[in-house]
Amino acid sequence: MDFETGYQMTIGGRGVSGAASIDVFNPATAEVFANAPDCSRAELDEAVATASAAFPAWKAMPIEERQALLRKCGEALLTHTEALARLFTREQGRPTDAAKQEIQGGAAWLISFSQMTPPVHLEETDTRWIETRYVPLGVVCAISPWNFPVMLSMWKVAAALAAGNTMVLKPSPFTPLCVLKVGEIFREILPPGVLNVISGGDELGVWMTSHPGFAKISFTGSTATGKKVMESASKDLKRLTLELGGNDAAIVMPDVDLDEIAQKIFFGAFFNTAQICVATKRLYVHEDVYEGLRDRLLGIAKAIKVGDGAEQGTVLGPIQNKRQYARVLELLEDAKKTGLTVLQGADVPEGGYFIPVTIVDNPPEDSRVVQEEAFGPILPMLRFKDVDEVIARANASEYGLAGAVWSKDVKAGIDIARRMETGTIWVNQNLELGPNTPFAGHKQSGFGVENGMEGLLEFMVPQVVNVAR
Repeated sequence: MDFETGYQMTIGGRGVSGAASIDVFNPATAEVFANAPDCSRAELDEAVATASAAFPAWKAMPIEERQALLRKCGEALLTHTEALARLFTREQGRPTDAAKQEIQGGAAWLISFSQMTPPVHLEETDTRWIETRYVPLGVVCAISPWNFPVMLSMWKVAAALAAGNTMVLKPSPFTPLCVLKVGEIFREILPPGVLNVISGGDELGVWMTSHPGFAKISFTGSTATGKKVMESASKDLKRLTLELGGNDAAIVMPDVDLDEIAQKIFFGAFFNTAQICVATKRLYVHEDVYEGLRDRLLGIAKAIKVGDGAEQGTVLGPIQNKRQYARVLELLEDAKKTGLTVLQGADVPEGGYFIPVTIVDNPPEDSRVVQEEAFGPILPMLRFKDVDEVIARANASEYGLAGAVWSKDVKAGIDIARRMETGTIWVNQNLELGPNTPFAGHKQSGFGVENGMEGLLEFMVPQVVNVAR
């Protein structure tokens, strides 16, 4: 298979080039290096129609057969890991070794969901027999983001298809290529119409969320866009799963071993150039260890290479797209203009969407750099000395996606974690997510569940058969 050219949509099991195209940029150079199809309304209608036509047979297929096909999809991703990872780096910017981890992670999700079977509950008495089972919804609309385009697409594909739904999947217009190639790989495995992969500009997402042919929308992206998706879906009561933004807080207690945790905290904040919904975005550090941790984090920032992910030794790549680059740059300039103390790591290359790793030293709680989700390599560090006070500060956010607690006293860490108003809280670790563990946001970080049996059942609805005896 050619991963350098020939990017096509997958509609009804066949490749579709489309009449129009969109440019795809390499964020390390800010230059166009490929084109992807720009799906038309007619092609979207065709994708929905073929998914609808494929649904009855896919739903009726014995679950063991569906599971076997999902496993084959996961194994196929592993076969193509190297080529997909190279393409991934060109369009997303992440260093190639880390790109391989994403492809392998997507495969792991498919294989894990191929082992999940929805429950069936029976209730029997002298007067009645009641069966409660879960049935698929129908055709699902899935919209995945640019920060983890393959992994987060596979979160949706694995659960929806395992549950017996068919799907039309749209990756971000900034990172369509790998997902289009995944669709091409899966054409050889899945029945035609079960998984359709289309690409296009921002208006395609609007057409999809308002399309009457979808029973459900699974969307990962910003809270602002999620609200628009919800409004669009309300017109015909589509079901929704929304995984949205976060301004995740980490709390570092005074008993920690700084040499042991500094590297973990650094990459919990800056991995993927901090373009992670669950990355640490507000770092609250006890005053007794504040300077020690700040100096260690700055030392790491000065030592690592920021650059083109295709180059040997690169640890962090560019911001993925020009729009996000401008947002992060504006937030950084605001921090400087308002007199905040800005500490920066190694120099960055010119010509791409690069921003140095940046630590903002103890800014006011009401500053923009604390209150807004940067989604880029800017980390505010904030002092605290009282546990109750820092928990209140951490919880004073409209978001509630994830958080972390760092303490040698694990029981105390768990107690703090339980008081944090977020869906996932790590203790003495960061960014640990798995296919068998439910992932859900609180507050304006979204609703619905991904992953685990709870995530599988998000793509199903209970059906009760109630028999009188």
